[in-house]
Amino acid sequence: MSVFGIVMFLLIGGMAFWMLLFLLGFAVPFWITLGVFEKMRPKRILEDEEE
Repeated sequence: MSVFGIVMFLLIGGMAFWMLLFLLGFAVPFWITLGVFEKMRPKRILEDEEE
């Protein structure tokens, strides 16, 4: 039964490792890039009110 516990620990730990690797390698930089482009885009509040 202890072998099953070790295998489950390694399986869950491995899944957590790959999830963190995905988040830090793709999701977080993508989120930051979208935020930067959103801040750089000019606001069009006055143009929308005139139409």
